[in-house]
Amino acid sequence: MGQKANPIGNRLGIIRGWESNWYGNKKDFANKLIEDNKIRTYLNARINKGGIAKIVIERTLGKLIITIHTSKPGIIIGKGGGEVDRVKEELKKLTGKDDVQINILEIRRPELDAMIVGDTIARQIENRINFKRATKMAIASALRMGAEGIKVQLSGRLGGAEIARSEKFMQGRVPLHTFRMDIDYANVFAQTVYGKIGIKVWICRGEVLAKRDLNPNIIGGQERGEMGGRRDNRGDFGDRRRDDRGDRRGGGGDRRGGGGRQGGQGGGRR
Repeated sequence: MGQKANPIGNRLGIIRGWESNWYGNKKDFANKLIEDNKIRTYLNARINKGGIAKIVIERTLGKLIITIHTSKPGIIIGKGGGEVDRVKEELKKLTGKDDVQINILEIRRPELDAMIVGDTIARQIENRINFKRATKMAIASALRMGAEGIKVQLSGRLGGAEIARSEKFMQGRVPLHTFRMDIDYANVFAQTVYGKIGIKVWICRGEVLAKRDLNPNIIGGQERGEMGGRRDNRGDFGDRRRDDRGDRRGGGGDRRGGGGRQGGQGGGRR
């Protein structure tokens, strides 16, 4: 089951909240759903290089609140906030609503967001960087930032080959069946000269044991602090290992020095 279902949809209502928060009755539910899709498609195309991870849409009476989670807020805000105002006016025309509010939230650790990681790999592949190198760099940076595991699958004409194939890269653990595991998932495309390459990214960000607020606009929380603590402990062990290794190397150096002295004395006696 864990292999077949989308990891985000699988965890909705357990450790993850919905990205569209509104109520729709039988008459207007379909229209609101189509409007949400239009808004997301438009924003992703309009702010192509803005590092958008997700777009949360909330509706109250006559008001539309759009929250953009991004790793590059400066690109979206623009000089003096001019770019945001232009996007707001365009969204008013698109939706036909007078009251549109745009909030921008910065993602502090983009290496742990599946959408941004997948987008980074896709942009590198489009710029003719070797797909293996791009993927391994993304995996290394995610693990360095505290991810428990990461899995990346690429499909298509990899490296410009004649026959399409799939390649999977994985490090750490990504338990898809465990619902309390915070697993982020994204499916991204890279449009290359020789065809489209699909990129799937799964990132395991640790276990959620406490009750979590399902509001998707809340960034951080206790879980992130716990992950950070684990990473610090690992760093302490690493320092201890390095110190021990240094002591051993120092001892070896003394022995080598002793050997050199003995050799010199022997040569003098001869």
